Amino acid sequence: MPTIAEVYQGLTGMPPPHGGEAPVLDWVADSRLVREGAAFVAVPGERTDGHLFIGEALANGAAVVIAERLPAEAEAATIVKVAAPQVEALVPPVIFLVDDSMRAVQDLAAWWRSRATPSLRVVGITGSVGKTTVKELTAAVLAQRFRTFKSRGNYNSDIGLPLTLLTMPLDAERAVLEMAMTRRGEIARLAEIARPQVGIVTNVEPVHLERLGSIEAIAAAKAELVEALPPDGIAILNGDNEWVRAMRETAHCRVFTYGLSPDNDLWASDIVSYGLEGISFRFHYGDETIFARLPLLGRHSVHGALAAASVGLLEGQPWPEIIGAWRKLAQMERLRIVVVPGVNGATLIDDTYNASPPSVLAALNLLADLNGRKVAVLGDMLELGTYEQKGHELVGIRAAEVADLLVTVGPRAHLIAGAARAAGMAPDRVIEVEDSHEAIARLRKMLQPGDMVLVKASRGMRLDEVVNALAVSPQERGEH
Repeated sequence: MPTIAEVYQGLTGMPPPHGGEAPVLDWVADSRLVREGAAFVAVPGERTDGHLFIGEALANGAAVVIAERLPAEAEAATIVKVAAPQVEALVPPVIFLVDDSMRAVQDLAAWWRSRATPSLRVVGITGSVGKTTVKELTAAVLAQRFRTFKSRGNYNSDIGLPLTLLTMPLDAERAVLEMAMTRRGEIARLAEIARPQVGIVTNVEPVHLERLGSIEAIAAAKAELVEALPPDGIAILNGDNEWVRAMRETAHCRVFTYGLSPDNDLWASDIVSYGLEGISFRFHYGDETIFARLPLLGRHSVHGALAAASVGLLEGQPWPEIIGAWRKLAQMERLRIVVVPGVNGATLIDDTYNASPPSVLAALNLLADLNGRKVAVLGDMLELGTYEQKGHELVGIRAAEVADLLVTVGPRAHLIAGAARAAGMAPDRVIEVEDSHEAIARLRKMLQPGDMVLVKASRGMRLDEVVNALAVSPQERGEH
């Protein structure tokens, strides 16, 4: 990660003055996450303005602030006006004044990327769902052979990707980066910053339809990654998704497809789910057939494994190296799904990270593979636009097929409940509540020993509160 002096050089394009040898220990845009020696980027947002929290960031120990205007708390800081820098020494905290904070940190990240070792290869990952799973699986594979850096958490947006890229060691040999978007041009900009040589597109689904307006617009936005790849790059495409498969026409580089159909370059068959014990299937690649049993949850995980295996194969890694990497993932948070003991002897399947119709259907398919009474606690799926009614109803129909008890949370989720009843689910097995607090109260009374309880909704519904309230600690279970 850059030093304060290097931040100066990257932002101004000039040799740094005296001082500033200390490395910047982290990069954040949330003042609550600032720790001693970190950088805080003040970005005006839809809900609030980061400039209001510069004082808090400085109080928390920020060594660097990138901002568009000075806060009242700036009297003790070194002020660098990037357009006309005139300082004799870089004594932290240093506030860099710029015209556009977002653009400045993006340009800084691009500059930092340009300084990386020439052997660095960047893998960019986009898609409506499954990006994080593919990132984790791909990074695990590459780390078997290369010094590998990966995006942290959900730092995948126009501000998140630059922040995570600025923590990348310059000697990294491989970098695996998620690229999300909410509008056209965003992925193109992220690709301009990160310069990926490999691009993976997991799928195109009606997610963020409210913002982009049509599935065609979503596909065009995701295709920006493929279009940005260099002639010697590789586009790795989910050949089972018609919108992704069509992106081969926009590629100016080699295309490699994966999926469940034998007409893909890499495909899988004989998929078996063992519930919480993982999955097994067979890879098919040319004349090779390889059996794998892995600690991944749900049949939908196969597509993530195929995407990551594609990267490993194209990087020259053998099958034992690829599959061996994933067997070490058993202690991870199950790639976003966390299984925890709950009240009354129930088991909670915490999949509250986010939700869209495809991801909820996949989670319900996992629930179907489990033993015990199946309880689905499903909340609103947000930003679906014109697909809102159909998306919720499709989930309701599948819930009626899978769940023994359905609890819906939120105003949109009543569409799930209605569709489940219309599909034949008994009315007394469908419970509608307004919020997580009511869900917690009802579930405390209803859950039984052996219940498998899936909890899933968009993050804005805060159903993680349901899991936190109903989870039982080892001490409460009498374990030591």
